[in-house]
Formats: sequence, C-alpha cells, structure tokens
Amino acid sequence: MKLYSTKDRNQEYSLKEAVLQGLAPDGGLFMPTEIPSFPPDYWYSFYDKSFKEVCLDISRLLLSDALTDSDIQYILSTLNFEAPLTTISDNISVLELFHGPSLAFKDFGAQFMAQLMSLFNRDEKGDLTILVATSGDTGGAVASGFYDVEGINVVILYPQGKVSELQARQLTTFGKNIQALEVQGTFDDCQQLVKQAFVDESLKHKVRLSSANSINIARLIPQSFYYFGAFAQLDKEHPPITVSVPSGNFGNLTAGLMAKRMGLPIDIFIASTNINDVVPQYLETSEYQPKPSVETLSNAMDVGSPSNFERMQELYGFTWNHIKQDIIGYSFDDDQTIRTIKSVYEQHKYILDPHAAVAFLGMKQFLQTHQHHHGIILATAHYSKFKSTIDLALEFDTDLHPSLANLLDKTQQKEIISSEYEQLKSILLDKYAVN
Repeated sequence: MKLYSTKDRNQEYSLKEAVLQGLAPDGGLFMPTEIPSFPPDYWYSFYDKSFKEVCLDISRLLLSDALTDSDIQYILSTLNFEAPLTTISDNISVLELFHGPSLAFKDFGAQFMAQLMSLFNRDEKGDLTILVATSGDTGGAVASGFYDVEGINVVILYPQGKVSELQARQLTTFGKNIQALEVQGTFDDCQQLVKQAFVDESLKHKVRLSSANSINIARLIPQSFYYFGAFAQLDKEHPPITVSVPSGNFGNLTAGLMAKRMGLPIDIFIASTNINDVVPQYLETSEYQPKPSVETLSNAMDVGSPSNFERMQELYGFTWNHIKQDIIGYSFDDDQTIRTIKSVYEQHKYILDPHAAVAFLGMKQFLQTHQHHHGIILATAHYSKFKSTIDLALEFDTDLHPSLANLLDKTQQKEIISSEYEQLKSILLDKYAVN
C-alpha cells in the first residue's frame, strides 16, 4: 500500500511511514494511492467464509505489498471477537460492534493498530508516543489495545465533563504506559491540540509522535472488516443494503466507503448525526461550514469539524454531486434520541445506546421512501456505557455490564490541563523526549 497526503498528491509514503507518523508532515491526512477491489469470482464463496477469513482476505488485498503473510496473520490474531448481526424488525438489522474489550467499535482498530505499530517500531530507536484525542470511545479502546505494549506510550486527551463517567474510567484506570489528560474544553479543542503537536517541528525532533484515532489510516483498515462481516451474515440473495452510520469524526463512515471501493455492494450510506450536523448540512446545500461542537447525549458524535471529511472529499474528487450519490445525511436531537431508545425497547425488547438510536432514526427516515431496502445500523457501543441516559429513557434501572462494574473499584489516574498548547507540549517534552 502506497499513500499520499491530502495536501500533496505528488509525495508518496510507505505504509510504515504513514502509520508511525499518523499525520503527514505537511499536516494532511494519508490516503491510499489506490484502493484495490476483489475480483468478481471472489463473491462466489464469500458467503461461506468466517469473519476471520474475511479479515484475512481484506488484509492480504490491501497490505500484501507491505507485510509478509505471517505478519498479517500475527496482527489479526488479536482480533478474537466478532460483530454479530441481529435482526430487530423485518427490514432493520443491528451490527453489534461492542463485543471487544472496551465495549466499543473502536476495539477493532485499536487492537489491530497496537500490533501493527509494535511490529513497525521494533527496529526504531526510542519509544513511540501515541497522542490521541477522544470524544468518548476512542480513549478506552486505545488504552485497552495499547496497554503494556512494549516500546509504545499513549497520551489520551479528553474533554472535561463531556464524556460519561464510565467512559472516563475506561481510559483513566490503566496506568503504566497510558496517560490520561483531562482538557478544560471541548473535543474540538482536544483535536486541535493533537493537530498542533503533529505540525510542531521543534516537538517532533524530540518526541516520536503518532496517532491512534481515525486520522491514522491504520484505524480505517480494520474498521472496513466488519462491513464485510455484516454481509457475510446475510442470505446470498438479499435486497439492496443501506447502512446507517452514527457519525462524529466520520472515520467509521470513511472505512465503509473504502469497503464499497473494494467491491462490497453497499447501496447507500446514511450519515446519521446529532445536532452537530455540519456534514448533513453539506450534503443538503453543498456548503461545508465547520462550527464549534455542541454537547449532546450521544457525546462521541459531538464534533463540529470532523477530520475525515477531508478523506471523504478525496474519495469523490471533491465533487458534491458524486458524494450525494452514495451518502445521505440526517440529524436528530436529544429528545428524538431518548424517545427512540424507549420505543425500540417497547417494540422489539432491544436496547440501543444513544449513538445507535441516532443511526436507527436515520434508517427509519430513509426507509419511508425506500421500502425495498434492508437497513443495517451500526451499534457502536454497549448501552451500559451510557447507563444514566438509558435509565432515563427506559424509566428503570438497567444492569451494568460486568466489565464496566469492575471499573468502579479502580483508582483514576489523570492530569487536568487547559486548552493552551504550550502546556501539552511541556508535558510531552518532560516525559517522552527520546533525544
């Protein structure tokens, strides 16, 4: 896999360079120079494959020029959980992406990345420092995936008071090579701090930095796996498939678009957002206008300037009409989210987390005019991570997932910082400088 920067198509990078740097030297995002597709005869046996076989096929398609087959199989050995497809009505299924260690879809990316980065870092001098901003689930997944991985330190920035208590505990209770920084600001502030660090040449000369959120191309590769995995669970003969993706930073949807480029027959994507709706507004008007994020109950989607929108535009040649052919955008508020959690439970005895509820709303709106489609919504986190919201919606005390209950007895380790860049830079230089 060869890659280029979204700011300069003429400069090529290797997969190792892209993964270890995270962000291109010019501040752009890495994109594959091409996304290969499976040959037509691949699909003859596709529906008989296991999820692990599908993951291996995709990895070989994308990475065989950069990694040996034994390396690919070693990296995939850590993905010991799957994404079951659960049907909750005649025309809607839920792809459950919360069966990994942190109960969030980002476990797929974090587990894969930890092993890939460890492999690439073996011959390098000095520890690699992963710097990542989280609006909710990324932090816990990255902390779990990279915990105690040799030669790699992790610094996680999260917005003060804007992630749930359990989400915060998932990233502040590890210790060892995991450091949590609680930022007095929004997720957009956290993301801006990370971007400043990556373009700060004086810092990069002293600290070996990379990222583990969706600005890193290595996050998107494994996130394409479960789109294929969903199709492998369908009947060979199925109606057109539409996928509703609860969207914040748009890495998840971008991974789905990559899966489509590889040949997966997804008909339409729905970009389902909360009131932080800059992408649905763009899809409606052709005007992209980032703005400060607003706090909602679906907090992992509280993003006002999504990084991966740049990649989405790259995939479609920055042509609005082309993007509109594959993606529809809808947005919903907290009241609609609460009502949907309640109504889905009453009708189907299924509990959606707030983000999956937004995806469900998007799918219901789409199916009003596309009755012949079958809808798949992505459930990106276990509902227990948002227990207070779920209990409010359902009006009873829901059970807490055992892995989350265990966190309540652990001590949190965190440092509170302002949204001023110099404070973050000082911490990175003091603790992680390698030369």
